[in-house]
Amino acid sequence: MNLANLSYSTPKSISTSSAGYESTKRIWDFVVASVLCLLFLPLMAAITLVVSLDSPGGAFFVQERVGRNGVRFRLFKFRSMRWDAPNISTAEMQQQTESPVTKVGAFLRRTSLDELPQLVNVFKGEMSLVGPRPALPAQTHLNELRARGGVDTLLPGITGWAQINGRDELSDELKVAHDVYYKHHRSLKLDLHILVRTVTPVLTGRGNR
Repeated sequence: MNLANLSYSTPKSISTSSAGYESTKRIWDFVVASVLCLLFLPLMAAITLVVSLDSPGGAFFVQERVGRNGVRFRLFKFRSMRWDAPNISTAEMQQQTESPVTKVGAFLRRTSLDELPQLVNVFKGEMSLVGPRPALPAQTHLNELRARGGVDTLLPGITGWAQINGRDELSDELKVAHDVYYKHHRSLKLDLHILVRTVTPVLTGRGNR
């Protein structure tokens, strides 16, 4: 597979990365994650209560993911599935005869509110607001493609270039093609562009399973 042969339309306003981008981005991530944690605290408290009342099990779901340079970390989410659901990817979950997603969980996943606890991962420096979505260790094909494309050197993000260009609708190859594009064009301007464009699929649920 030649990632360079996978092409797609891109906004003309995107610029290349500038000097000091990494350090500036970390400061930006820390400040924004702190502010958003405080801003969404009442909402997160309400979601915690609703999830706990909706089905047995705790309100939070902790899952091991692959981070920068292949280092694994614990990713936080609001629990959207039954406590005994298998630890598999979204694509594999869709093949189950009976969906493990709870009623409240379906709403959380559709609106991406289940991702809010990942602000803690950003605060800790394990994730960024923008970057490739962290894969499961079991997603060996995706992880191998990312390592081949050098994407594994990036800090994973809550949202990313692939997420605003299809999310779960994309094949592993296209996800990595988008990730590689982001790697070579990342900048604060592009990050802001991605954050703004994330609002539409979150509100509509487009491409999110």
